[in-house]
Amino acid sequence: MILLTGFEPFGGETVNPSWQAAQQAAEDLRADGVDALAVELPCTFGESIAILRAAVSLHRPRLVFCVGQAGGRTRISLERVAINIDDARIPDNEGNQPIDAPIRVGGPAAYFSTLPIKQALQDLIEAGIAAEISQTAGTYVCNHVFYGLMDQLATTTDRKGDGPRGGFIHVPYSVEQAAVHGVPGMPVAEMATALRLIALTSQQTTSDLRLAAGAEH
Repeated sequence: MILLTGFEPFGGETVNPSWQAAQQAAEDLRADGVDALAVELPCTFGESIAILRAAVSLHRPRLVFCVGQAGGRTRISLERVAINIDDARIPDNEGNQPIDAPIRVGGPAAYFSTLPIKQALQDLIEAGIAAEISQTAGTYVCNHVFYGLMDQLATTTDRKGDGPRGGFIHVPYSVEQAAVHGVPGMPVAEMATALRLIALTSQQTTSDLRLAAGAEH
């Protein structure tokens, strides 16, 4: 079973393409005969992780893809690492604005995605979809959820590394949002196609490629 999540709108937006794309990708995967479900998360610290944890516990997925909006980015961003810090530039949808606060006190400093991000990157590029490996998921609710997901999955993975896998993907503004903000965007349908492809790649691949996709800064 594949669980996808997206976020409600935040920061004054009326839509969030992460949720629109996650819904469409889950529908497309089901049409492929793949058991898939999309769940919307609130853009709030704390509650977002609680709802995600409940969904993972209830549905017991083998793969989890959390998706968030990164307005201004031009590509699908496969996130590599989640860090144990909340440092909010703007309040969340309930007015919370944690600064320099650990997501889990005493937790690991960071978790890496357990998705085959390099293989997925290659597959996306070959499909003509602009994509990249990202070295930071920020310090807002997206990173908060990414860390919470990996922290939960770590407790259900045995010593041999057998357990659910997961990670985080950022999508750009939709074309409609981009027109308002004067920055690049991507059609939601293309985002959904990318998520579907990442899901199928991750189902088929447990080891990753050695592919140069780092950053100098």
